[in-house]
Amino acid sequence: MSSDTVSISFALTETERALLPSDEDVQWYAEHGWYLTRKLFTDDEIDAVVAETERFYQGDRDRALPLRPPNLAYWTQADGPVQRHNDYIMYESDIIGEILRKPLLGAVAARLAEADEIRVWQSTLIYKPPRPDEPTNRVPWHMDRHYWQTCSSERMLTAFIPFHDCDEEMGTITMVDGSHLWSEVPGDDSTRHFAHRDRWELEQLLSANAAYNNAEVHKIPMVIPKGHLSFHHCKTYHGSGPNLSDRPRRAVSLHMQDGANHYRPYQRPNGDPVVYNHDVLVRRTSDDYPDYSDPRYCPVLWRADSLVDC
Repeated sequence: MSSDTVSISFALTETERALLPSDEDVQWYAEHGWYLTRKLFTDDEIDAVVAETERFYQGDRDRALPLRPPNLAYWTQADGPVQRHNDYIMYESDIIGEILRKPLLGAVAARLAEADEIRVWQSTLIYKPPRPDEPTNRVPWHMDRHYWQTCSSERMLTAFIPFHDCDEEMGTITMVDGSHLWSEVPGDDSTRHFAHRDRWELEQLLSANAAYNNAEVHKIPMVIPKGHLSFHHCKTYHGSGPNLSDRPRRAVSLHMQDGANHYRPYQRPNGDPVVYNHDVLVRRTSDDYPDYSDPRYCPVLWRADSLVDC
């Protein structure tokens, strides 16, 4: 064994193995592009994450990024009562990182992606305040793959992990059923993030893509009990409505990559190179490309052989 490789056990208990997606569940995910899990986190684990987020929002960090990437989502108190997004939460918070690196979560992702290895891609802490009229509380229709064009993989996926019971009143995540199987209308600059595009433009783009595939837009809100989570494919269209409840909607969006994923150069229609935030943070490969297996930012969540770079 090399000096930079250690053995980490990803063994699951019999109780945890019973929580993995069945063959029928994996087929459902392949056909529909989303999946609702059984209860993967205990109430105590979720409550510990919530307590840690309060410390985080007060400005406490276990570590900070060494530099600010070009497209970082990072709420601070100066931004006011808007929807909060904070990228790299598993890097900056040891407690949140430790809890969300639960092997069971990675094993579920591996089953759905049909992969032998799952790594973190990005982890974003989200806080949607109970302000129905706040424009940032509405997340327009989009697919994550558009913003990960420097990734080689088409099997990446996301876990939406609310810290409480989460339903349509709270502005839960909503999937467009089966949209991961659609072909796309040519000509759109899909690399532009939804935060920088008009919501109605993206609504029209969703309708246009549905028509292009002779498909209907079937929107399914995810009703997620505390400790459960939803998964969606990187090409599944999704969004969320305003929080109409009297309490904040709190969650982590945990994006994951399969073990085969690696950097690929990608250009916008105008010829400018696409740069993902990792590209200025992670170590470089022997070809001088960003290394999307850098364990500082992209730690392994699950690997069948239990050998992990350190």
